[in-house]
Amino acid sequence: MLRSVIISGPPAIGKTTIAKGLAEEFNLTHLSGGDILKEMAEEEGFSSYGDDWWDTQDGMNFLEKRKTNTDFDKKVDKKLQDLFHQGNVVITSYTLPWLVKDGIKLWLSGSFVNSARRMKTRDNVSELDALKVVKKRFDENKEIYKSLYNFEFGHDLSVFDKIINTDDLNAEQVLEIAKSTVRELL
Repeated sequence: MLRSVIISGPPAIGKTTIAKGLAEEFNLTHLSGGDILKEMAEEEGFSSYGDDWWDTQDGMNFLEKRKTNTDFDKKVDKKLQDLFHQGNVVITSYTLPWLVKDGIKLWLSGSFVNSARRMKTRDNVSELDALKVVKKRFDENKEIYKSLYNFEFGHDLSVFDKIINTDDLNAEQVLEIAKSTVRELL
């Protein structure tokens, strides 16, 4: 059984792209904490279609709802922990690196401007609008996780095996660094 891998980092930094690349390279199953959370949003009556849903007004409304009801995050995190411990997965998650002891943990870092540029291209929105969304999602999630688990999302990076600054790299370069790190730590 291969060790599980966790990819974390701020919104729109490239977590899904890197996770899918690692899944293909190492024959792992790719799982997304965000996708599981979106399933719960649908159960609550939200229309969570599309990769960019988190960046829509509906996604922001669900974010506000999460702030008043931590059950959503707790359920997702419990499910992700169970899947993580089964092995052979690469998971994108904001919280999992702080909630599990083992595995390979990668943090993708980068500026809000860099994330906004990625979002602009991905979601066909203005860079200014993307920047507002990226900052809001980062700050709101940071607040939720501080309240829920008492860790500093984006600041306490001591749990990570590797921090990859994506600002001056393209997706292929980030993926190569991630692949090399996973090979070293297997």
